[in-house]
Amino acid sequence: MKQRTTRRALGVVTAVALALAAAGCGGDSGGDGDTVAVSLITKNSTNPFFVTMQEGAKKAAKADGVELTLAAGKEDGDEQTQVQAIEDAIARGDNGILITPNGPGVNTAIKKARDAGLYVIALDTPPDPANTVDITFATDNFRAGELIGKWTGTQLGGKPATIAMLDLFNDKIVSVDYNRDQGFLTGMGIPTGDAKKNGDEAKSGRYSGGTYQIACNEPTQGAEDGGRTAMERCLAKNPKINVVYTINEPAAVGAQKALQAAGVKDVLVVSIDGGCDGVQQVKDGIISATSQQYPVKMAELGVKAIKEIATGGDKPAVTDGKDFFDTGVALVTDKPADGVESIDTTEGAANCWGKS
Repeated sequence: MKQRTTRRALGVVTAVALALAAAGCGGDSGGDGDTVAVSLITKNSTNPFFVTMQEGAKKAAKADGVELTLAAGKEDGDEQTQVQAIEDAIARGDNGILITPNGPGVNTAIKKARDAGLYVIALDTPPDPANTVDITFATDNFRAGELIGKWTGTQLGGKPATIAMLDLFNDKIVSVDYNRDQGFLTGMGIPTGDAKKNGDEAKSGRYSGGTYQIACNEPTQGAEDGGRTAMERCLAKNPKINVVYTINEPAAVGAQKALQAAGVKDVLVVSIDGGCDGVQQVKDGIISATSQQYPVKMAELGVKAIKEIATGGDKPAVTDGKDFFDTGVALVTDKPADGVESIDTTEGAANCWGKS
């Protein structure tokens, strides 16, 4: 029967692996061989971003002979289900955990896992503080927001901007939420307040091309229905909105449906994700531009890293000048802007979420 590689047995396992290699024996899926075990715990299992991440992890695990367990919160923000999944990974004796944390409520459980010897990698969403985990593989979320903000500023051509900010939460603080939000505002040339707080910037003033007014900050839970409800609230406050920032593409689709139902036209809707559906939505004009991130790459790197560590290899290192490993970002739009690096929807579709 297979036995998972425990941290205490790591030295023995490495020696056995070397002996097997010298004897010409095969891989890590053999009947009595030791198995590296990894848990992937995503925010939910319904958002296409996390479904794609799961698929990428399964493919990498199969290729590397890793035993993979999948778990997820019931919805964005569900910390307790994630905590239970971490506890389960500890009880199984897994070698490591890959997690997209739903909030600070999981930090104590992550510490417990690391104290038990599991190597913990955050994917997509760096925890706060960053050293809660061993390392994070993620998009530079501030940069992702900044790209769509700069692009939006150029597209307005000096016209006044009436902006709806459709964020993730309003009841908890998560780094992916405030980094994208404040990156967008910074890209627009709008001064921000507290670096870890949404909605405390001046509600009116000047952006890089003219004057602005922020009509609303509303939570979406990162879901289409949440995006639609949030947009409806914003339109009730100010029907003259002409710029909509959204935390992700499901929220953007919901926002666009609310705009269409209200008969509001000529609105720039920008987002972050760059999934295959999202790129098509940019091509179709539902979303004006999106920042593409690469969850498949995050998952593949995470599985490989834990396999490497569990078999005596080196630990991964952060990107120079950052407190995480940057998996890249690209602005996707068919309306390029001077001074803003971008790719078109053809290139975006060819590499949506890192599938190629």
